[in-house]
Formats: sequence, C-alpha cells, structure tokens
Amino acid sequence: MNTARFDTRIRKDQKELFEEAAYWGGFRSLTDFIISAALEKAKLIMEERSTILASRKDREVFFKALMNPPKPNEKLKAAAKLYKSAIRE
Repeated sequence: MNTARFDTRIRKDQKELFEEAAYWGGFRSLTDFIISAALEKAKLIMEERSTILASRKDREVFFKALMNPPKPNEKLKAAAKLYKSAIRE
C-alpha cells in the first residue's frame, strides 16, 4: 500500500470537537475519524459530479467543446436571427 503524508493546522477548538466526535463515534483515533469523514465527503462530491458528466469520454467531449466551441453553422445563425427578430417585436 502506498501512503502519503497530509499535515494541517486547525484551531484548538476544532481539534477538541473532532476528538470528542471521534471518541463518541467509536473511532480508534482522531486520524481514523478525519480520514473517514473526508472520504465520506469526497465520495458524495464525486458522486454528484459523476451524475452530471457520467463518463470520462463525456467529460472530454464536454470540456473540449467548452474550451474550443465550434463556429456557428447556417442553421444556428438563422435561428439566432429569428430569435432576435422575435424579441424585438
């Protein structure tokens, strides 16, 4: 298993709150509690994002189009012209 170190500084009151929560939650250590909470939140965030852009290919296509939008074709130009004339009336 590859491991990496993660260091952070927090306020004393935050640490005390986390330690108490870890104790009452039955965690072996503050580290176990923090990792568990962070993983849970990370999974929720990633799950929300994955529903927006379901697959890697979808993400690639979406971001490519966003960063390099195609030039408007004749149908799009005609639709824009029709829209502009409709909102002026």
